[in-house]
Amino acid sequence: MVVAGSMIGSGIFIVSADIVRRVHSPAALLAVWVVSGVMTVSGALAYGELAAMMPQAGGQYVYLRQAYGSLCAFLYGWTLFLVIQTGTIAAVSVAFARFAAVFWPGLGGRLPLLVGFGVTGQQALAVAVIFVLTAANLRGIDVGRGLQNAFTAVKLLSLALIIGVGLVAANPAAVAANFSAGGFFGAGGLSFDLLTGFGAAMVGGLFSADAWAAATFAAAELHTPTRDLPRALVRGTLTVVVLYLLANAAYLAELPAHGAAGGPSLAARGIAYASEDRVTAAAMAVAWGPTGAALAALIVMVSTFGCANGLILTGARAVYAMAKDGLFLAPAARLNRAHVPGWALLMQALWTALLALSGGYSDLLDYVVFAELMFYVLTVAAVFVLRAREPDRPRSYRVPAYPYLPACYIAAAVVLMIDLLVMKPRYTWAGLLIVLSGLPVYWFWSRRRSTSQA
Repeated sequence: MVVAGSMIGSGIFIVSADIVRRVHSPAALLAVWVVSGVMTVSGALAYGELAAMMPQAGGQYVYLRQAYGSLCAFLYGWTLFLVIQTGTIAAVSVAFARFAAVFWPGLGGRLPLLVGFGVTGQQALAVAVIFVLTAANLRGIDVGRGLQNAFTAVKLLSLALIIGVGLVAANPAAVAANFSAGGFFGAGGLSFDLLTGFGAAMVGGLFSADAWAAATFAAAELHTPTRDLPRALVRGTLTVVVLYLLANAAYLAELPAHGAAGGPSLAARGIAYASEDRVTAAAMAVAWGPTGAALAALIVMVSTFGCANGLILTGARAVYAMAKDGLFLAPAARLNRAHVPGWALLMQALWTALLALSGGYSDLLDYVVFAELMFYVLTVAAVFVLRAREPDRPRSYRVPAYPYLPACYIAAAVVLMIDLLVMKPRYTWAGLLIVLSGLPVYWFWSRRRSTSQA
């Protein structure tokens, strides 16, 4: 539930519009989701071996530390805290508030008591979500787990409802436009522009399915992590990937892929130009009218609320692991009476709230796409490093098809990184600068740790 709940946020409901604008055909849209899904499950299979070997709080941070040393691990943890985890929590919390405005339009304006600070009702609600969920998780892992199980179950059922409605109550005009011999593959054919655009479109697919590794951060709090973590990673990612693919098939059954930005109707705008990229809302409106659009907004609210909870529950564990190593503020290494890292949760909440109020978190997320892919590659490569360095270490689970499966993942991710260097150089280099900003911080904490030990 943590794996699936952390993966399903707001991406699946909106990014298909951007994907179609880049790849221009229903076949390429589905191909983006298939390739993204194969990469996600392949990465999860590799992480399963590392999770079974090192069932400690901190997850990916611990794997990188064991394979490459504390500097690499810290740079990952620093980037995670600075923007990857906190920025994602902020983004999905604001998405929750934006869709809540469908039911309470007054949230779009400035709050009377906070006019001087420029805070909108949506931002205030996003901050409230962050602190409410943090408060719940401060009460213990059982409370956070209960919330996660409940909201993830509702999310999975909601996605199943969207898929069922889209496929059963299909729009004949959309089906004809998208699945005819000429419409499915488009008219452009295979070209260099399509290939580079495909790589850029993969960002939307991959990061709609991101955060699956978050469950590894809380490994120390599982009863049997060496058995359960590999299972959770593979089953959770596979479930979500299948649902995402079916959801896109449902979109194609309700809306033509192509459209015009100024189209007079939902069908005329299509998936590519759905209003504010709200593809799910547009598809449900075609099937069920205004009731369908309102239901879609409610589904996104449930989805983003559950996603924020999963990320809050797990993210603080990486900060806790860094503090235990003496590379972060000392209070973050303490457990509260409920045996959870209370100070780490509070620090995470405060920084996340600032990002939500800044309004700049979405730009920050774009900047770390390349950096996060880099850390994924390094972590999957850690399977090779640790098999060579520690061949006799017990491994209750081993990645299947070794070495071919992890090698294929690394190769695909590297190709995608090269494509991003070409297609999005501004975000790529800025993302690397965010990672490198951790170097002076690491130097400071390392010196402080050395001084205290002396």
